[in-house]
Amino acid sequence: MSRPGSRSGNVLVLDDDSAIRTVVAHALRRAGHRVTTTASLAEFNRELRAAMPDVVVSDVVLPDGNGLDMVAGLVQAYPQLPVIVLSAQNTLTTAVRATEVGAYDYLPKPFDLDDLTRAVDGALARQGGGTAEALEDADRALPLIGRSPAMQDVYRVIARVISNDLTVLISGESGTGKELVAHAIHDLGPRAHAPFLAINMAAIPRELIEAELFGHERGAFTGAQARSAGRFEQAAGGTLFLDEIGDMPLEAQTRLLRVLQSGEFTTVGGARTIRADVRIVAATNRDLNALVQSGQFREDLFYRLNVVPVTLPALRERRQDIALLARHFLDRAAENGLPRKRLDEAAIVALEAHDWPGNVRELENIMRRLAVLSRDEVIGAGELGSVIGMPSAAVPVGALDLDSAVRARLDRIAREDPRELDDGTIYERIIAEVERPLIEAMLARHGGNQLRAARAMGINRNTLRKRLDTLGIDPGGTADGG
Repeated sequence: MSRPGSRSGNVLVLDDDSAIRTVVAHALRRAGHRVTTTASLAEFNRELRAAMPDVVVSDVVLPDGNGLDMVAGLVQAYPQLPVIVLSAQNTLTTAVRATEVGAYDYLPKPFDLDDLTRAVDGALARQGGGTAEALEDADRALPLIGRSPAMQDVYRVIARVISNDLTVLISGESGTGKELVAHAIHDLGPRAHAPFLAINMAAIPRELIEAELFGHERGAFTGAQARSAGRFEQAAGGTLFLDEIGDMPLEAQTRLLRVLQSGEFTTVGGARTIRADVRIVAATNRDLNALVQSGQFREDLFYRLNVVPVTLPALRERRQDIALLARHFLDRAAENGLPRKRLDEAAIVALEAHDWPGNVRELENIMRRLAVLSRDEVIGAGELGSVIGMPSAAVPVGALDLDSAVRARLDRIAREDPRELDDGTIYERIIAEVERPLIEAMLARHGGNQLRAARAMGINRNTLRKRLDTLGIDPGGTADGG
């Protein structure tokens, strides 16, 4: 049944997963739409020739091609046909490419069926579209890592603001990656060829902020022996990132407000008006609303800055991204010449249990420290705890019990490639992953004596030998006698 105020339409769905086709079709039909489902590009093209739909819903990875390439061609040929992209490749690149090739909306998998229904309703109401160039290697150049729902929201906002000059206000705790987001907005947009300049308001003496921002003329104040261009002039044509904007003194706030209102400024001690050709991206780890209420931040400036708000989640609010981030930082450390290291399962569980008050910045620093200090290639939970050196970093009671470890391993497999949970090998795989460290630990406990280790585990020595061969465990020439 359609919702009041919504219109029904013909929806063509393209996804090679039969389960997704079924649930999407069911949800959209219940919402009053007529739905046709296809499993390949060839099938999709046949249906498209037979009858033009009102909305297309398409996956990215298809058995006979790339969904984003299809979207680009489709929007070029039919600019009024809205396309909604679904993808399990939940990266910034996918979100931006979906927007850049002209998709009406992008929903990361797994998605909420209500969100999809609302997207279809919106597409029918607006019938929008557009085209642009696709991106290449954006994830590597812009290390915004994470597949959590919170990061998907961030990616979608970035994708929608890169093509315009709207002012963006990024909020979040220290270490969450605010400058990375600012860089992404600049580097993926039309101002990428021009400078990106950052200025930290908390690091500049109050009396020098205006000169830093707007420049000064010779003789404007004691020590001003020559004219100096400020950040607004230096960033001409590009992006000016105002970090820790909540620490900006009120007198400088007034001048910044005038620039945002008029698009012009004068240098300190100068009379000539200069056009401010920059995009403003501001960031803060403070509650600007509270600062407005206390009179420490101008309300009118807050509204000028808060045109497009982006809120970055703390790392503890997106724990499912921690393992992905940690591996990324270890790989990057190796690319920078540090020893290559990896984390064992216990260490990953410990990482995910820690609250990370320093957020992503703290995690990166810890991974680089471990890359330097760890003697072994594989980093364990004990070594991780000793490097972090905080009670809260210690593995909590129960965090490494077998039940938690197995569940964490299954969750990780589901995030990385959910198909592996249904390929018929998961039982043997998990049993082997549990059995290997058990056998290795018992052999170590008994000095490598296979007979004593087998007796302690309650199995036959020949059984132990077979398991060593099957699992590829090298007993290292240890004794197997009594």
